[in-house]
Amino acid sequence: MSALAIKRLKIVLFLVCLIPLARTAWLALSAVNPIEFITHQTGTWTLIFLLLTLTITPLRQLTGRNELIRFRRMLGLYAFFYVCLHFLTWLVLDHFFDFHAIIKDIIKRPFITVGFLAFVLLIPLAVTSTDKMMRRLKRNWGRLHKLIYVIAPLGVLHYWWLVKRDITQPLIFAVLLGILLAWRVVRRQRAVAAATSGARA
Repeated sequence: MSALAIKRLKIVLFLVCLIPLARTAWLALSAVNPIEFITHQTGTWTLIFLLLTLTITPLRQLTGRNELIRFRRMLGLYAFFYVCLHFLTWLVLDHFFDFHAIIKDIIKRPFITVGFLAFVLLIPLAVTSTDKMMRRLKRNWGRLHKLIYVIAPLGVLHYWWLVKRDITQPLIFAVLLGILLAWRVVRRQRAVAAATSGARA
């Protein structure tokens, strides 16, 4: 795929990733509880973009299309964008900057504790997403960005604990995340086994 084609696809992807925001804003106008609706939608799309980000590597390995890696950063940044909207909705519209109530919620409500932790851990990943930071951190960049394997499960757990009755959606997210993580574990084990066999030979 040419550099021009990748650039055009990035523009298309950028616009497509904004569709959930436009849809959320439009539907919130007629929602019974707009704040709850916006909170739910932004949280759901955060998880979707996290899973899409994690999907890039196995998809690249399955298809052999290495250029797919060029779209991973944008998907990751959109995950951060939507989690910021999710957090700000809770901070501003739900709690009206009542920091006493906010701190109390973070400490006493487990689903908010893990959700807030996931949000905080995403911040350094977003800050270091540039090429300049990648060059500056070198090998430490890869180590830092492995936090995604902690953040994604925390996000799913946050959603699971939030839902009180129908756990269908968080269960789907958990299964998809389990598949994506299991893929990496199997690939890693095979790589180690191959390296060990090669060393013995």
